Amino acid sequence: MAINKNAYMRFRVLDRCFSNPAKKYFIQDLIDACSNALLEIDPRGNGISRRQIEQDIRYLESDEGGSIPLERHRDGKRIFYRYSDPKFSINNQPLNQVELEQIASAMQILSRFKGMPQFEWVNELAPKMEQAFLLEKGNETIISFDNNRYLKGIEHLGELFQAILYKKVLCLKYQSYKSEILKEYHVHPYYLKQYNNRWFLLGLSETWDKISTFALDRIIAIDDSQNQYIPNCDYNFDEYFEDIIGVTVYQDAEPVLITLIFNKDAAPYVLSKPLHGSQKKISENESELVVSIEVIPNYELESLILSYGDRVNVSGPESLQNSIKIRLQKALNMYIVEDR
Repeated sequence: MAINKNAYMRFRVLDRCFSNPAKKYFIQDLIDACSNALLEIDPRGNGISRRQIEQDIRYLESDEGGSIPLERHRDGKRIFYRYSDPKFSINNQPLNQVELEQIASAMQILSRFKGMPQFEWVNELAPKMEQAFLLEKGNETIISFDNNRYLKGIEHLGELFQAILYKKVLCLKYQSYKSEILKEYHVHPYYLKQYNNRWFLLGLSETWDKISTFALDRIIAIDDSQNQYIPNCDYNFDEYFEDIIGVTVYQDAEPVLITLIFNKDAAPYVLSKPLHGSQKKISENESELVVSIEVIPNYELESLILSYGDRVNVSGPESLQNSIKIRLQKALNMYIVEDR
């Protein structure tokens, strides 16, 4: 049985009803109690059905649900429900085996976050859980994330995470790809983002007085700054990245409608893994797929388009079409060998 937020709420309500010795809770009383509790959270809800409550009771009585000591007492033609042990409550129950294994699986996933001190406790707690609850030791990895633990700059991830959490201004010694000169930037860190297996820090740069992006692999060193921290009051980063692919956001740039024509080989991948949330299918036939996306053109968009090679054609706008042509021509020129 899948456990969600509403299910946990129903279980808590049923637990209170079953443990109340002063009132007889018949099935309709249980339905009303659960419905009222859920309606407080979501007034637009439709309440709970009798079938749902009966399923909840069967689950709570099962080994997976905690084996509650529930008794059914007849009162005339009706039956009310009550714990056989007045002191019993699911809140006092230890974790069952299923819950323990779910926690162990979650800890195993969290332990993949290398370089973040907030998750070091996972490695310390896992052996204790295995010993205390007789869990099988999870030596076999069953899930993997796209992560390069040897990526340059990954060692800064924990320190930057802490700086955002505790609102600390940082002095970054930073060397851009475009410059051989090492520069210092005082940054108010707000957000960490991963794209294409690289990590980026976004924060207010005092040098440029705007939100700026710093690649972690270009950060040479991090020092504390004594400057007063300026909190982020203006940016919702989910919205900040809504109109782009990647991390490069150009100030005052507006999204444009881009039309792409993919051949039949690329079509299944584009449909199953859209390039962007704005992707719409315009047409499709046996030979090609035409889609549109509405984003701000940037370097990452061009790189994504180029990754499809000869399986895509930029139909518009003309400015993006020309940019892709220039980059393709430069790539072709690298393979041209003059006759000797």
